[in-house]
Amino acid sequence: MSTTRTRRLPLLPYVLLSPTLFFVALFTAWPTLLALYKSFFRQRLNIAKFREPTFVGLQNYAHLLTDPDFHKVLLNTVIYVLGTVPLSIGLAFVLALLLNRRLRAIGLLRLSFFYPTILPMVSAATIWMFFFTPDYGLFNTALEFLGYRGPQNWTANPNLALLAVMIVALWKNAGYYMIFYLAGLQSLPTDVFEAAALDGASWWQSLLYIALPLLKRTTLFISTIAFISAFQTVDHIFVLTHGGPGMASTTLLYWLWQVRFEYQDVGRASALTVILVLVLLLFTVSNFLVSERGGADVG
Repeated sequence: MSTTRTRRLPLLPYVLLSPTLFFVALFTAWPTLLALYKSFFRQRLNIAKFREPTFVGLQNYAHLLTDPDFHKVLLNTVIYVLGTVPLSIGLAFVLALLLNRRLRAIGLLRLSFFYPTILPMVSAATIWMFFFTPDYGLFNTALEFLGYRGPQNWTANPNLALLAVMIVALWKNAGYYMIFYLAGLQSLPTDVFEAAALDGASWWQSLLYIALPLLKRTTLFISTIAFISAFQTVDHIFVLTHGGPGMASTTLLYWLWQVRFEYQDVGRASALTVILVLVLLLFTVSNFLVSERGGADVG
């Protein structure tokens, strides 16, 4: 009986994982492989002579590398990622520190900071349209109160459009990342901080040399989901700027949508999909390796 049980046990993990593996294969692996296959073909659905796929090898990738629009979109995406990911993580950590207290109505305060996460991105962008509205928008009204004249049309100004998109993302995501930091802070061992206090460590020293190293895994997890989320920016660009003016706020995934559904260029959109997947895969794997190395160092 023990031999039979030993033979059957290894099958249980695969049975439990099979539904997840099925959906991952159907909705992730297969579309990625299909995009990789179509990236080697030229196909324009809005042009009659190019409707049938024609094998062109790496020509789609070569055109992207020499396309000024692609360079502009990449630059916008890099600025967006560097401007939102570190700031949203830092803001989330500060909020978690402020809310990790036993105060009256602390639950209501936590809910107020988490509330933007509950809103759909389209709804959040619609709310922020009022802030960015020229003449009577909240931002321009505040600038006028401070003595600055000449209200700005934030979403139609090429120098401010991407910034407006980034502000909405920061407001929307910081509360979500705050929850992970708050959970991490509440799970830290209190005896370590008590021992550090007895040794004369200040609050800043306890934060820098105890709390932050212990929250390293949490930070790596948050940075991974924040990075992936930054590359998924589409919804509020639709509402706020439509990628404009002059592609000033167009990011990689939004441009991919335009290439595929507005320009109907299947081959180039597939090449963009492969590039996007490779970037996200590279970052996720490297982040995982850093996490594992950090865990080994701690151990």
